[in-house]
Amino acid sequence: MKQDICNRQDIELLINSFYDDVKKDEIIGYIFNDIAKVDWQTHLPIMYDFWDNVIFYTATYNRNPIQHHIQLNHKTPLTAEHFKRWLQLFTHKVDDLFEGEKAELAKQRALSIATMMQVKILQAGV
Repeated sequence: MKQDICNRQDIELLINSFYDDVKKDEIIGYIFNDIAKVDWQTHLPIMYDFWDNVIFYTATYNRNPIQHHIQLNHKTPLTAEHFKRWLQLFTHKVDDLFEGEKAELAKQRALSIATMMQVKILQAGV
């Protein structure tokens, strides 16, 4: 039996493993690698804070991810297929590593985040 997501170290394992998959992905990898040119040493700790806050309500994240994704959408259109793939990769990684209440919460929140991002990006384009 797998353990649930219990602490910051589990968040870091999840996020590192997830982004390892993202970087290699044929559908969304280029967005991170070639368009956004993500500086992973800077980005990963921000994502740890984000997901730590999402799952454990730590108040460790206080940025505006919507605006960043709107700007990214101006460089290359972020499509429903991109968000679907991001969600598939995230959900698969959670299921691969964890099970339990917090793991389910992480997957539910990822679905909400992907949906909200798509709506906000569409609204910004109007």
